Amino acid sequence: MKTLKIIFAFFLTSMLLTSCTPDEYSLGKALYPSEIDYEIIQDYNTDEGGNTVILKFNTPGATPVWDYGTGRSTRAIDTIQFAFQGDYSIGLDVITSGGVVELEPVTITVTDDNLNYVNDPLWTNLTGGVGESKTWLLDLDEEGSSTYFLGPLYFYGTDNAWLEGGGEWDGGATGCYEEGGDCWNWSPEWPGNTWLMPAGDYGSMTFSLEGGPFITVDHQMLPNLGEQSGTFFLDKDNHTLTLTDAGILHNEGVDACAINWGDAKIFSLTDNTMQLGVLRPDGCNNEGPAMLVYNFITKEYKDNYVPEVEEPTIDEGFDPEFESGELLRLLTGGPSSGRYWELDADGNPIDWIASGIGWTENADSTREWGWNDDWDELAENSWIRFDQWGGMNYTRNQNGVETSGTFSINEETNEIILEQGNTLLGVDSSELSPTTNTIKVIKAYDDYESRGIWFGTSYDEAKDEWLAFHYILGTNSEEDNDNEPIEPTALDFDNSKLVIGDLENNGNLRLELFNEFGSTMDDPGLARSEVAFREKIEVTFTLSGIDASVSYDAKIYFADADWNPQGDGNITTVNGDGTYTVTFEAPGAAQGTVVFVIDVVGLAADITDMDAVSATIDEITMY
Repeated sequence: MKTLKIIFAFFLTSMLLTSCTPDEYSLGKALYPSEIDYEIIQDYNTDEGGNTVILKFNTPGATPVWDYGTGRSTRAIDTIQFAFQGDYSIGLDVITSGGVVELEPVTITVTDDNLNYVNDPLWTNLTGGVGESKTWLLDLDEEGSSTYFLGPLYFYGTDNAWLEGGGEWDGGATGCYEEGGDCWNWSPEWPGNTWLMPAGDYGSMTFSLEGGPFITVDHQMLPNLGEQSGTFFLDKDNHTLTLTDAGILHNEGVDACAINWGDAKIFSLTDNTMQLGVLRPDGCNNEGPAMLVYNFITKEYKDNYVPEVEEPTIDEGFDPEFESGELLRLLTGGPSSGRYWELDADGNPIDWIASGIGWTENADSTREWGWNDDWDELAENSWIRFDQWGGMNYTRNQNGVETSGTFSINEETNEIILEQGNTLLGVDSSELSPTTNTIKVIKAYDDYESRGIWFGTSYDEAKDEWLAFHYILGTNSEEDNDNEPIEPTALDFDNSKLVIGDLENNGNLRLELFNEFGSTMDDPGLARSEVAFREKIEVTFTLSGIDASVSYDAKIYFADADWNPQGDGNITTVNGDGTYTVTFEAPGAAQGTVVFVIDVVGLAADITDMDAVSATIDEITMY
């Protein structure tokens, strides 16, 4: 190779690095240098600074090997375009039948820069831009880690090429541009295919436009190659990369395979990633022909890479938070109520929930070694019931055998403590059967009526794992609840927080016990969460300071937490000062409240001194 006399030469057209020679030679007449007819022409019409140079070889029966410092060409006519001003040395060796003739190099001078020849995103991605350099690493390190790609080496067919442009014949997926061509792809993950190449520091490749298209390759894993320095050319239109006096980083196992490690197809090239393919000929390592596509990342990307830590998706409803009294209401349905719970045998009845994440999908997930036919039979014929009839009671019906007792709740830990000796449902022969009387609510849902609740029965601290059972509301819960006797339950009320007056400016005297849209929202006189009844709610109240000469209709307006049920209660006649009882009969079970008021219709319009009127809530009873 001739010496590049000043720093930067660039050519636009691609060139061959190996000369085309016949298979056999018969020595003929050797030519003298004076017999070699060739031309080196600077095209000043294209570039006033002489950046465009045309090479012509006019000697028949011989082959030229041009050397322009950045590469070589064996073309009889070739065009080179230099991007920067400077003196460039162009050498020529001629292969003749009588031997190789070496001619003296010719020096040309380019007087102006023409940066249009390197003004392309691919050049910038490769080098960082004019006056910059960029260092690339094979995407595999000493720890066997690949930062961006699945591994350091992919395999493509010999007709696959630039991926970003897709391919007419494969829908743009793998860069297949030829119908019926040798197009295929295999992208192996390195951890499962370590035979591809050993983990290690494979060195680096630095592409520079600091004074010239220079390439430095440090082959750390191939000491026979060591550090190579040369030049390169990127053909942005044909997506090829040609290295002179250097080869791309690669592994020892195929070192002898590639036809030319400096002749690469660009499969992809971004600011941080690059894929370069070289041809593996037929028969190499007893394999067929293929493109060996090496995956590279920039050193800057590697040095600054921070792995994305995927936060695990915790199961919905895990470690629920309940308001005071909410868990009790969920289990029992509320005061004077009870609910039946059954194992979800038709869905997902059992799970091991580790760090908030379960893994089973249905009963078949652990069929035979976990859930089995005995559990199916148990689930079909058994239930548990939590109720508040005269206390907090727990009943277990296991294949017709009932046991019962009381229970309590630790609201801070979401634990349900059954009376000693009681447990959840279990199969005598199964190691999964609960043995503890303390169970923890692991998962719960707002729509528990259809999705149920998960009870944890044992905890493995080392694994942060709960064994949990899924219970859903029994289909007989409503029927059985209706057959149970209803015992009245009192609801406490703080009369200091009762609000009275013509609160809606409609002439009605209102006694506001609670109204989510009124002044009692922030300071209620009752615990709204304790409002729960199946049939009706009664309020006894006393009025004073009103005229006894006129009668008025009084009634409750009530709406529970989800506005179902809601509406007016029964009419009670008010005749002046006295104590009265009003009733709201519910068409269905009520839980919580958003509106709970008593209206005496038309009374406020007849009151001349509202300050003289007083009222008290004497008793609230729920049924």
